Amino acid sequence: MRQIAIVTGASSGVGREFVTQLAEGSGGPLDEIWAIARSKDALDRLAASSRDVRIRPLPLDLTDPNALDKLSEALATDDAHVEWLVNCAGLGKFGSFDSVGRGASATMIRLNCLALVEVCSLVLPHMKVGSRIINISSIAGIVPQPYLTVYSATKAFVYEFSRMLDEELRSGGIRVTAVCPKFMRTGFLDDPGDNATATSMCRIGFQDVRTVVRRAVIASLLGHPVCIPSWDMRAAALAAKLLPRRALFAIEDLLFRR
Repeated sequence: MRQIAIVTGASSGVGREFVTQLAEGSGGPLDEIWAIARSKDALDRLAASSRDVRIRPLPLDLTDPNALDKLSEALATDDAHVEWLVNCAGLGKFGSFDSVGRGASATMIRLNCLALVEVCSLVLPHMKVGSRIINISSIAGIVPQPYLTVYSATKAFVYEFSRMLDEELRSGGIRVTAVCPKFMRTGFLDDPGDNATATSMCRIGFQDVRTVVRRAVIASLLGHPVCIPSWDMRAAALAAKLLPRRALFAIEDLLFRR
C-alpha cells in the first residue's frame, strides 16, 4: 500500500515548505504527496519542481463544501495510507473587529477552524499507527491578540483542538502536534487588512520558514503535542499562562503602541 502525505495551503509559504521538506524525506519515505490549495497553476509548478516524490495537485477551496466532497472521493478511491496530514491553510486579517467585517471574519472561521476539523475527520480513517497530524496554529492562539481578534480566536481553537485530539489518538499510535510560530515572511501579510496594525504587531520579528517547518517535523516525530519554534515566543507563552489577562493586554498596548 502506498504511503502518502496530505498538505493543505500547499501553494506557497509554510505549506509549500512542508511539501518540499517531506518530499526530501524529512518525515520518512513517501510515495506521493497530495498538495491542496486554491491555485492550480501554483500547484502545477510545485509538482513540476519535485524530483524526489510525486506531487499530486488538488486545486480545492476548502471553504467550499463541494471541495471537501472531492477530497473524500479521492481518499475513498485511492489505496493509500496517510502517513502525514499537515493543515497549513489559513487566513488572517488585522484591525479592529468592526473594521474587519462580517464576511472576512466568517471566512477566517470557515477556513481556519471548520475546514481543518473536516479535513482531519476525512483523513483520519486512512491513517494508521505511526501516522502524524500537524496543525498550524500560531503564537496568537496562546497569547491573545486584540486587533487580530478573530484570527487569534481561531488559532486558539486550533491549539486546543489539536491538544485534545492528540490525547484521544495517542493510545492508537497517531500523534497530533499544534505548531505555534510567530510571523513568517509568507503570503499571509500580502493582504493584511489594516496595514498600520500589521506593521505594529510585526515588531516582534519574523521566523525563517524553513526553520519552522524543520522544527515542526522533528517535534511531530518526537510525539510533542505542541511546538513553539522560537525561544522568545516560548517565553511569551509562559508569560501568558502566569500573568492576568489585563496585565498581558497592557504589555501588548505598550509593545505595539496602540
